[in-house]
Amino acid sequence: MDAQTWFDRRTSRWQDWPLAQLVAAKRRQGATISVVIPARNEERTVAAVVSAIARALIHEVPLVDELVVVDSDSTDATAETAARAGAAVFRAADVLPSAGSFRGKGEALWKSLAVTAGDLLVFIDADLTSWGPHFVSGLLGPLLAEPEVQLVKGFYTRVRTESDGSTSTEGGRVTELVARPLISLWWPDLAGVVQPLAGEWAARRSLMQSLSIPVGYGVELATLMDTAARHGLDAVAQVDLGSRAHRHQANHDLALMAAELLTVADRRRPGGAAAAADLRQFVRDETGRVHQVERAIPAHERPPFAPAND
Repeated sequence: MDAQTWFDRRTSRWQDWPLAQLVAAKRRQGATISVVIPARNEERTVAAVVSAIARALIHEVPLVDELVVVDSDSTDATAETAARAGAAVFRAADVLPSAGSFRGKGEALWKSLAVTAGDLLVFIDADLTSWGPHFVSGLLGPLLAEPEVQLVKGFYTRVRTESDGSTSTEGGRVTELVARPLISLWWPDLAGVVQPLAGEWAARRSLMQSLSIPVGYGVELATLMDTAARHGLDAVAQVDLGSRAHRHQANHDLALMAAELLTVADRRRPGGAAAAADLRQFVRDETGRVHQVERAIPAHERPPFAPAND
């Protein structure tokens, strides 16, 4: 199946999945649903994300069974704020302590498998400021409607912060400058995925437990590539979620993300074996001098998750 055929076959809009239809499908299937919000120092925004989901999809409509925040060693009041808003909060370092702990989004998602029970998992970023609970319901639609679908990616118009108020369907700087060229060159069958690094996505628990999970920001790209490689393109779907806004990161931080994505991708190419490395960057200090800084590129991947009762 080529990218265009897949796009036409597996792309929907959030409006295509009304809540009543999803609740009925959930009941017929006896499925349970967990929403997971990985968070690090997001006390400004996490409460609004948690409370909106709890109100719309737990209290008003019985779609979501669990709402969990995995706190990645925040140094602010993220955990307390999320708990007051209605989430069950777990500190990543305290989950599976015998397995050790890494800093990163993928680590939080991997550890969420130990503290959730849902058959279907929806992952939502904690820093959203322009969005809606339909992000959750939209992502669940293909999973509840199509048994062969394992992974659902979201995409959206990204609301920029420029003074002209412009918007774009571009997936961000790392997506457009790194992920999309990589995919077009080496995985062209995945080129129909609008935003491969989107932080809002959903998957079956059975899929997540079967995959190796990079501990950092490479989790989205790795999950997409590994799902398609193991189960075929028809196991992946995508949903247009409308618009989204969130805070932006500095270029040096984005460069580290890009290096991690290159590491993840290289490992998934035939013969690839990217090893741990450092990223060299240059900064100018307060005296005006330029000096070199080395930052470790996150390279560790968690093995497929083994449930406690296995």
